[in-house]
Amino acid sequence: MTTSQTEEKMPKGLLSAARWAAERTPETRNRAVDLYRAIAIMFVILGHWLLVAGVIRDGELQFVILLAEQRWTHYATWLFQVMPVFFFVGGFSNGLSWTSARKDPVKKNAWAASRLSRLLKPTVPIVIVWALAGLVAHAMGVPVELISDASQAALVPVWFLAVYIVMTMAVPVTVAVWDGLGIWSVVLLALGAIAVDAIAFGADQGWLRWVNYAFVWLAVHQLGYWWRDAERPKTWALGFIALGVAWLYLLIVQFGFPVAMVSVPGAEMSNTRPPTTAMLAIGAVQIGVILLLTDLAQAWLQNVRAWTWVIVFNQMIMSIYLWHMTALLIVVGLATYVFGGVGLHEPPGTGLWWAVRPIWVALFTVVLIPFVLIFVRFEAGSKTTADKRPRPWQAMLGAVMTCAGLVVMAMVGLGKENAFGVNWVAVGLVLLGVLVATRRMGRG
Repeated sequence: MTTSQTEEKMPKGLLSAARWAAERTPETRNRAVDLYRAIAIMFVILGHWLLVAGVIRDGELQFVILLAEQRWTHYATWLFQVMPVFFFVGGFSNGLSWTSARKDPVKKNAWAASRLSRLLKPTVPIVIVWALAGLVAHAMGVPVELISDASQAALVPVWFLAVYIVMTMAVPVTVAVWDGLGIWSVVLLALGAIAVDAIAFGADQGWLRWVNYAFVWLAVHQLGYWWRDAERPKTWALGFIALGVAWLYLLIVQFGFPVAMVSVPGAEMSNTRPPTTAMLAIGAVQIGVILLLTDLAQAWLQNVRAWTWVIVFNQMIMSIYLWHMTALLIVVGLATYVFGGVGLHEPPGTGLWWAVRPIWVALFTVVLIPFVLIFVRFEAGSKTTADKRPRPWQAMLGAVMTCAGLVVMAMVGLGKENAFGVNWVAVGLVLLGVLVATRRMGRG
């Protein structure tokens, strides 16, 4: 049966299509990878929804980061900081995909565009929506500072996307390094990260810390290749956990690294921006747990219904991630300006505040669902054939342009002192970058 004939027979509805795929999934597939990705994104979203609190103080709406007000929440970040999980399972998936594609010259040439398409396209609607919202708000007299703050809060999740896109672009190189060095490539990257921390903090060369965006996350991503190739990964699980715990003890107790695994407003140092080797330590613990539970996860996911829902969730995972902070802002905005601040006068962190938090999470979810259902279509991969997709250099150029715009938005938002109140350069970089990365230029 040809690919086109298969597509014609495939059900069109999201759920029915997922069940169709679930019933035809090979027994050899590592289904746990998709489950871990889904669980990780839920932890990220829940962490944001619990630890970012709207509150009315002195008659004005403020957003409080609970980490800055209650120190015990710093330990909660050990549960909610799951970026290492994304890079670990991403390495597994990217390595598997590239290894398969490079056997066919046509697929190899189209791999970058195909892989980047699903990462880049979902950014288009959220950037357009917030750019238009900023334009309207500016016309209504809303200060540029407020436009920047609101859009930055909504778009801050794209910082991770920008880093992950860079990791994806580097896959052909990192797989080649893995083929040549194997597990030693992970060791060398980890040693590089340790050296950066030692020099940056020991010799007061803070600028050097930004290099660890490469060393730290490439090391974790590279471990995904190891997971793909390892014959008995479960036997390594307790070793990873023990190494991670010991490493965390040394960093936090002996060397004074922060307890929090995310940035805390007002703190002198962050473990994530840029990343320290604490991310490798917490990542080692998480990887150990993943390896311990994979057999159980695999057995459970043999159930077609469970596997179907994991597929559905992964088909909309980018939309859920990108829009979850927008949902929070909408709910808090309505509560403030339409319903007189209901529920926003209780100081964050009190017993009553925690007691009603599930209600807020439920409201955020209700508002998020329509955004996901409307914009999930942008997650679909390119419908064009492999020989019509952009060449690797074009896909890479588009990805770099998109990342540049996304980084600006994540750092300072979309507000800008100009006639429109919006940073159209950042918006243009994202929209043009996605176009370049997903549409073939020229002939042939």
